[in-house]
Amino acid sequence: MTTSGEWSTGLCDCGKDCSSCCLTWWCPCISFGRIAEIVDKGTTSCCASGSVYFLLTVFTGFECLYSCMYRTKLRNQYSLPKQPCNDCLVHFFCKPCALCQEYRELKYRGLNPSYGWQENMSKQSQGVVMPPVGPGEMKR
Repeated sequence: MTTSGEWSTGLCDCGKDCSSCCLTWWCPCISFGRIAEIVDKGTTSCCASGSVYFLLTVFTGFECLYSCMYRTKLRNQYSLPKQPCNDCLVHFFCKPCALCQEYRELKYRGLNPSYGWQENMSKQSQGVVMPPVGPGEMKR
């Protein structure tokens, strides 16, 4: 299990979770929306955050300013270091890798972004906690 203070995987470890990597490559607004919903603890929906991300991408090209705020929130929630550099620089220069890393981080901490906040909380309250998936572990 990953503890506070360290990322579970590196920025360029996209191959450790091929499904989230493919989703982020083809539909980054969905990946971002899922991450934002979990990081905001359900106060914003995946659809709303993903739509804002999409509109910023289409009309300004500066969606990285929006997504870097969520990287900062995620880092603060788990006391993660600014690695390899400032959050906005990571999202500006390595946006797909940053989104993949954040998606993996939530999964490794027992929150599956594809379920959404409510379903994750429902499973936890029923005692069906998503076991953390370690980097590079085999899955069936």
